[in-house]
Amino acid sequence: MNVALVDIDSHNFPNLVLMKLSAWHKAQGDDVFRVHPMEFLYGGRTYKQYDMIYGACVFTENLKTAEEIEAAGGYVAGSGTGKLDTLPDEIEHIMPDYYLYNIEDTAYGFLTRGCPRCCPFCIVSNKEGRESRKVADLSEWWAGQKNIKLLDPNLLAAPEADFLLRQLCYSGAYIDFTQGIDARLLNERRIALLSDLKIKRLHFAWDNPRDTKTKAALRDFSQKVMKHKTDYVKYKVYVLTNYWSSHQEDLYRIYWLRENGYDPYVMIYDKANAPKETRYLQRWVNNKRIFRTINTFEEYDHSMR
Repeated sequence: MNVALVDIDSHNFPNLVLMKLSAWHKAQGDDVFRVHPMEFLYGGRTYKQYDMIYGACVFTENLKTAEEIEAAGGYVAGSGTGKLDTLPDEIEHIMPDYYLYNIEDTAYGFLTRGCPRCCPFCIVSNKEGRESRKVADLSEWWAGQKNIKLLDPNLLAAPEADFLLRQLCYSGAYIDFTQGIDARLLNERRIALLSDLKIKRLHFAWDNPRDTKTKAALRDFSQKVMKHKTDYVKYKVYVLTNYWSSHQEDLYRIYWLRENGYDPYVMIYDKANAPKETRYLQRWVNNKRIFRTINTFEEYDHSMR
């Protein structure tokens, strides 16, 4: 068969589901083609050229494109569509086809799924379950690449967390924790395990400004692990805005994180309807050249206005 795989979001981050579908279909002897959504819809390609069409949509902002792909004959799923479809086990547990995205030195995957926190702004608990559970060993999707991008939503909440951290340590690869590690679940043993890793990047999350446990845990980690001024490059913290915090509470978290050696990264809930000052705040913080040049948001805000 000729199989089309459409990454509807078309961002710089590869779609893991499409890589697994590619690996499975190639194992069946099928020819697999990765097709840009605009090329598929408007570039002259039609569903008649393919025996099977899959579309993956992660972000709800691309739902319209997903619906157009589906109307053209594709099977479309993903969190952006609201569907809860999952892959069959024989595809879910296959080594991803990294060559679909011409990736050679990086592995992507989940060791755990689910999260017990049930944060109201997050879909993970409803989609994956209200407990963190082990779903794979590292060897299932890592084959010796020098970089590992870990996609787990809350690895530390899983009963097997320490065992999985040791797997990451034994790999010798550089680890990028792409999602926010739950600092409240750190302890002396886990801090030691994280310290043994070759960390390329580790994200924490400080979503609620009134969450004193996260603040205390971040302070403890900073004091015990972050010994050098350049450590902020590795240790980042997601800062949720436009949900349940005031502008002053946003600023407090950002200044506190910077003073304690972290690199804050502003996430805006419902960005399309966010206040202008929140959008300015995100531009100031997330553009690191500006953030390290202009010391306060007040200075940046004044220059923008």
